[in-house]
Amino acid sequence: MMKRRVFLSAGAATLLMTGGTRAETSPTTDSVRQLTLKAAALISAEGIDKAREAFHRKGEFLHGEIYVNVIDTNGTWMVYPPNPKNEGKSVLNVRDASGKLLVQEIIQVGLDKGEGWVEYLWLNPASNRIEPKLTFIKSVPDRGVITYIGLYK
Repeated sequence: MMKRRVFLSAGAATLLMTGGTRAETSPTTDSVRQLTLKAAALISAEGIDKAREAFHRKGEFLHGEIYVNVIDTNGTWMVYPPNPKNEGKSVLNVRDASGKLLVQEIIQVGLDKGEGWVEYLWLNPASNRIEPKLTFIKSVPDRGVITYIGLYK
């Protein structure tokens, strides 16, 4: 019986040391930027439908507070893993808690600069409070979409 307990503890320790801790660590601006660029490259190479499958699956593109958003340049949600039933709906006039036209700013950054950061105030579901959120945007012009991932500050 004692050997089994030691084995389970060792297994749990191994899980925590290999990948288990990665999902539990807080995202950084660099990790969010890199993942957004990787998501944009996937969309460019494989198309939105194939990328959507990857973005909806738990794993690299969907874990903890991290998920990939994709909108077209008209402000229609193409990918929204937290609530897929909203895909296909216009979010063009969505405002943050301060009244900022958030999606319009995201589209503007994507079209004007190709990529960049947008900061806004958003409800954090983990704390149930309005908190600053920072989102990295990357345009995918050959597919007519903009992808972005955000993190709470």
